[in-house]
Amino acid sequence: MSARDEMITVSNVDKFYGNFQALSEVSLSVSQGERVVICGPSGSGKSTLIRCMNGLEFHSSGSIIVDGISVEEGSKQLKTLRQEVGMVFQQFNLFPHLTILENLTIGPIQVRKIAKAEAERLARQYLERVHIPEQADKYPAQLSGGQQQRVAIARSLCMETRIMLFDEPTSALDPEMINEVLDVMVELADTGITMVCVTHEMGFARKVADTMVFMEAGRIVEVAEPEKFFTNPESERCKLFLGQILEH
Repeated sequence: MSARDEMITVSNVDKFYGNFQALSEVSLSVSQGERVVICGPSGSGKSTLIRCMNGLEFHSSGSIIVDGISVEEGSKQLKTLRQEVGMVFQQFNLFPHLTILENLTIGPIQVRKIAKAEAERLARQYLERVHIPEQADKYPAQLSGGQQQRVAIARSLCMETRIMLFDEPTSALDPEMINEVLDVMVELADTGITMVCVTHEMGFARKVADTMVFMEAGRIVEVAEPEKFFTNPESERCKLFLGQILEH
C-alpha cells in the first residue's frame, strides 16, 4: 500500500443494540482512491459498519474518522461529513413526486447552495455517466429497478462526494438488472473515487476491489488483496463462505 492519505480510519469499534453486539473490536483503514469490498454472511455486521461510517448509526465505543472528521453522535460536523460521503442503499429512496432531474438537483441546490442551472448541468453530466441521460424528465415509477439504482448513484455523485459507500446496491434488483448497475460501478471505480462496497457479487469484487474484507459475527476475520483472498484465504470460515457463494 502506498502512503496515500487515509480517508477512513475505523479503530477498535464496538456497536451494541441493547445486549446484542453487532460490531466487536473492528479496525479498518481505507486510503484515498482505494476500493474496498466487504463481504460475509447475513448478520455479520457489514451493513452496520458501513452505516457507522457516515453517522447513520453511531458506534458504542472506539473511533471512526472519515475525511478528517470524527463521526460522533451530536457532532456539528456530521452535516459536512454527509456532503463529502455518498451512500447508495439496497432501496433507491428516490422522491416519487419529483422528476429524475429534480431528484438529482435538490441536494446540490438546498445543501450545497448551488445555482439551479449549475445543478442541472451537473445532474445531466452524471446521468450521462450512468448511461441514462434520456430519463431526466421521467418520474422514478417510469424507470426499471436497475435504472432507478443508477439514478441513486448519480444523485450521490451530484453532491461531488469524495467517498462512495454502497450497501448491497444490487440485492433488491431482478437478476437481469444487476449487471447494468455493476457495470456503472466498475466504471465509477476507475475514476479514482474512494469506494467501500458491501456486496455478495464476487465477480464484481474480483474485478474492482483493491482490498477484500471478510466479516463474521461482527468481527473482521480476514483482510487481503483479491487474488490472495479468492485463491488462498487464510481462515477456514472464509474458505467455507467462498465455497458456498462461488458455487451459485
